[in-house]
Amino acid sequence: MKLSELHLGQKVVHPQYGEGEVRSIHDHAAEILFRDGRKPVDPEASGLVPAESQAALSGLSVPLDALIQQVVEAAADRLGLEKPESQVHELAPRWKKGTLVLKPSDPTLQAKEVELEVFFHKLVMMRNQLRVLEQKVNSSETLSSAEKFDWQQYITRCYGSMTTFNLLFKEKESAF
Repeated sequence: MKLSELHLGQKVVHPQYGEGEVRSIHDHAAEILFRDGRKPVDPEASGLVPAESQAALSGLSVPLDALIQQVVEAAADRLGLEKPESQVHELAPRWKKGTLVLKPSDPTLQAKEVELEVFFHKLVMMRNQLRVLEQKVNSSETLSSAEKFDWQQYITRCYGSMTTFNLLFKEKESAF
């Protein structure tokens, strides 16, 4: 293993000393903390190998932060998650900065006010979770066709119950 491939905190395995953790890196050696203490090790000459899986990216012309952002966004898309700002974007303009008021019939109780953006965010998250559940049911290999049909009916009824809130969406395609 080359000295340039090491980083602080990395777990490594030495043929004689076993598993250790890189604590410092110098010009020609690294100090590694093994069970029996710290030892200076020349990674190339000692047969040092990484103890954990490694990934190598070559020819990449994207900054690391941008790469991580792309990976996170792809994972969120695949899971059916949406960013809060994109959810508020789906809210029809006439409802922005609005308030949902829940007024109890008992006059001794206080009304509850909720910002429409907060309520809408929760509503969109429910929609997204229903979509994920629907995908999981449809792709399940353990459920029978009859069970999938039953679960799909429950999900469809949930969507139906949520249609009351379709008036909040800017685009009809985003609604329930």
